[in-house]
Amino acid sequence: MLNAEMLMYMPDLRTPRLKLRKLTMRDAQDIYRYSRDPEVARHVLWDAHRSIGDSRAFLRWMTHRYRTHEPASWGIELLDTGRIIGTIGFMWVQQDNNAAEVGYSLARDCWNQGYMTEALKAVLRYGFESMHLNRIEAQHETTNPASGAVMRKCDMRREGTLRGRLFNKGKYVDVDLYAILRKDYNRANARRF
Repeated sequence: MLNAEMLMYMPDLRTPRLKLRKLTMRDAQDIYRYSRDPEVARHVLWDAHRSIGDSRAFLRWMTHRYRTHEPASWGIELLDTGRIIGTIGFMWVQQDNNAAEVGYSLARDCWNQGYMTEALKAVLRYGFESMHLNRIEAQHETTNPASGAVMRKCDMRREGTLRGRLFNKGKYVDVDLYAILRKDYNRANARRF
């Protein structure tokens, strides 16, 4: 059964190089630094930030979600610098089905360094081991195959292409849907030991 209390709590999660933590207004400059990049915003459902005010508005919205215990994102902080380089978190959680969707974004200067794979593994571990989810899914635009590579590295399986699934940046886009079940997660982790 889903442990909904763990969603409300959202503790810090640590990996060898990262700390996933709740965002604060002090993170506005870091958020703006990467969110203003049109390439970062290209495949996500938000537009590139045009000012620090856009980043502050995002942080106010995220803080509200923390307070109201709605699905939300962690900031991805580099342990060695304290810089926020992206976000990752749950887009929705279905208590009846013990299922959730995870989404993420990352600063372009941090692409191809394994950071998002590291962060996603931590969120999957939290989802299965602390929240007791049965299924976690994620989707990416078919024109963003690097995101699918991250999902595969975390033992998620591609379940198909959803044609015209999202309206993003003025057009309908196809997305690939990936998912991992608790039994897949347990099997993959048993192989590692």
